[in-house]
Amino acid sequence: MKYYFEGAEILAPLSIVSNEPIYEVDTVSLSKQRASQDVQRWELSFNTIGTPETQQQMMISAVTGMTSTNTMIMPQLPEVDRLFTVTANTANVSVPVLAGATQVIISGAGKTGLLPKGSFISFSTHDKIYMTTTDADFTSGDPTVSFFPKLQSPLTTSHSLEMSSSVQLVYYRDISNLTGITFSDGVLSNAGTITVIEAL
Repeated sequence: MKYYFEGAEILAPLSIVSNEPIYEVDTVSLSKQRASQDVQRWELSFNTIGTPETQQQMMISAVTGMTSTNTMIMPQLPEVDRLFTVTANTANVSVPVLAGATQVIISGAGKTGLLPKGSFISFSTHDKIYMTTTDADFTSGDPTVSFFPKLQSPLTTSHSLEMSSSVQLVYYRDISNLTGITFSDGVLSNAGTITVIEAL
């Protein structure tokens, strides 16, 4: 599947980084202690190639909107995307869960197929994106979906799980990015390496 940023196709290599600050100290006995503040965000870096049809939008987006958020389909890892076979991109939450959970039971009614581990998922009305840590098989009833990081907001049965191309990344452009475009051959344009940061 191809992914796009501001209308321009995203090119490999694509970097997807989990930013989760971990603090480490050495004790007097030289053992290590590590702690997390339980906060995490996704950061993506990639290049795009502009076409004559997308040059105007790429230039406008490169010099405006740095203080506002935008959305794009969250790229899935190619091998994970190949294994995804669920017959729908959304499914209802079956059992309510509280913030801090790392699992949720999803209704498998009318659906079959596999949601493979390593898939990026989200939940309706939530902006946060999660990654599945185990396979979830919709063929065998109501699957339990395990994910990382911990759930930021509670889920009820009115929420739905969003998968595959339904997962929308809400992002900010990194302010250190190039604010312009370069014409690589007089026709095609390149905005350089673009970094986007998940908006929390």
